[in-house]
Amino acid sequence: LEFILGALLTGGICLAVLFSGVLFPGGVDKIDLMARLTPPFVNWAHPLGTDPLGRDVLARVVAGGKISLLVGLTSVAGAVVVGVVMGLVSGYYRGFWDMLVMRFADVQLALPFILLAITFIAIVGGGLGNTIILLIVSQWVQYARLVRGSVLSLREREFIQSARAIGVRDYKILFQHLLPNLIGPVIVLMTLNVANNILLESSLTFLGLGVDPTIPSWGGMLADGRTYLQTAWWVSVFPGLAILLTVLGLNLLGDWLRDSLDPTGRTSR
Repeated sequence: LEFILGALLTGGICLAVLFSGVLFPGGVDKIDLMARLTPPFVNWAHPLGTDPLGRDVLARVVAGGKISLLVGLTSVAGAVVVGVVMGLVSGYYRGFWDMLVMRFADVQLALPFILLAITFIAIVGGGLGNTIILLIVSQWVQYARLVRGSVLSLREREFIQSARAIGVRDYKILFQHLLPNLIGPVIVLMTLNVANNILLESSLTFLGLGVDPTIPSWGGMLADGRTYLQTAWWVSVFPGLAILLTVLGLNLLGDWLRDSLDPTGRTSR
């Protein structure tokens, strides 16, 4: 049930985002001042209503999904690459490199995310690219610690010792012998972090620290509609629902993956 519901929610939103150009050929920024703040389910040309500039809320919600999914997927991919490499090298070689990486990770984990975000944005500025880099910088530590812990338990196993004994190079041991044996937990964490990063991007954009306000995004739509909550609730409610359903679908898939890849930890139902 988790997989079916999660796949339906996530797949439906991804399909709508992919085919947004077909669904809304007129674009998402078309302004119609005569139709501004039209309530939902009244005019079927704008089924979810319009915003203060007369732009279609449904079209903007779908377009905003592009930004949120792009940020979520690319930031997690970047954090995985950096974190997995750091964790593999740190856990396998130990010594000074392990101490350096882990102490740096401890310092970063001690910093509140919002403080790190404000400092980073103040130095390099906002925007889509910088938001992705910020999320990579803030989350590679999770993958590094997860991978390092697994490598520490695997590096002394017989198959690793045998590979060393016959002269297999270190990079082959790392990526051909160790990595395939710890990829399961990494995939589960990736799934959950995509959902988390969508929330973080929306929060940063809502605070004015994320994506450019001129680009349709769920966080930006929430920020635009907060002054109209009493008179035009739909401007903020529907982007919020889109975030809720996307995160729910991804979390359900993450729970299903965790149970599938680790049967011993499966919860009874």
